[in-house]
Amino acid sequence: MKVPAVDLSRCSVCGACIEVCPLVFRMNEAGYIEVIELPSYPETEVNEAIKYCPEDCIYWEENSG
Repeated sequence: MKVPAVDLSRCSVCGACIEVCPLVFRMNEAGYIEVIELPSYPETEVNEAIKYCPEDCIYWEENSG
């Protein structure tokens, strides 16, 4: 299964991903963007977040679990 991931070393915490796809992305208590654990992810919405990320730090990774 494909799972969205965020490269936190490049993330500027602009919040665009949260605006575009709040079902998948949120700000955690430490002030970083995180991916909400879901049984599956809406590919179209996540692809929109990837498209609008100014730092180009959101990507898909394969999860074997």
